Amino acid sequence: MTQGHRPRRSALYLPASNQRAIDKARTLDADVVILDLEDAVAPDRKAEARAAAVAAVREGGYGARELVVRVNAPDTEWGIDDLAALADSGVSAVLLPKVSDAATLTVARHALGAGPALWAMIETCRAIVDLPAIGTAAAATGLSTFVVGGNDLAKEMRCRPGPDRAPLLPILTQIVLVARMHGLIALDGVINILDDAAAVEAECRQGLAWGFDGKTLIHPSQIAPANHVFTPSPEEVAWAETVVAAFDLPEHHGKGAIRVDGKMVERLHLDEARRTLAIIAAVRARN
Repeated sequence: MTQGHRPRRSALYLPASNQRAIDKARTLDADVVILDLEDAVAPDRKAEARAAAVAAVREGGYGARELVVRVNAPDTEWGIDDLAALADSGVSAVLLPKVSDAATLTVARHALGAGPALWAMIETCRAIVDLPAIGTAAAATGLSTFVVGGNDLAKEMRCRPGPDRAPLLPILTQIVLVARMHGLIALDGVINILDDAAAVEAECRQGLAWGFDGKTLIHPSQIAPANHVFTPSPEEVAWAETVVAAFDLPEHHGKGAIRVDGKMVERLHLDEARRTLAIIAAVRARN
């Protein structure tokens, strides 16, 4: 399964300083578990949280869940030590906060060696301006994923996004666009609402419409809506199966475009159909 076909419908942040949360994560239905050493951890507990995160990674038990650790930024007093501790830990990826330039990726890759993939939080104004350069550095630095940091970005911009997130929509489009240019995964930012499943689902659907692969979350109650929205629907799966079957017919061998159920379908639709089937197969295997 390529990284683009691995389900990342739901990526749940959990504080690495909370052992109970670390243990609970092994039972949750999130596709990705992000153990957080940054925002969720007080300065006097950073070293303790780092040790707990490394221990959790080495202990394992997360099954098919992808395990990621969000470190402190490399230019903080904890960042380089976080990266060094995770270099040979076996973690799937390291999430870097406040990536504003390609140089930050280079510093992190040097500290990690040839170890885990890099994920980048896009949450500063400078990051948006320098996004093409950050994307271009992906191949050399092992960057695989953009993660939207909407709260920090809105704060820096001094904008006031409502339920429609209108001030951020052009930026969300740019993040997805650059991600696709470089073959990266793009995960939407968190929603701060906890007790309204309909609101969570609505923002997930907005992210899906904008082209995101999944959504980052801050509470286990948000997992089910995210998984529901970012799982291909039965109708989408049926259409994907129809498209793949049609292109597999001997009479369509080598053709760039064919007629399927009264619609003109091209090979770009075949590629998307195969991606849909790979994702639903992985979801079914997990379940």
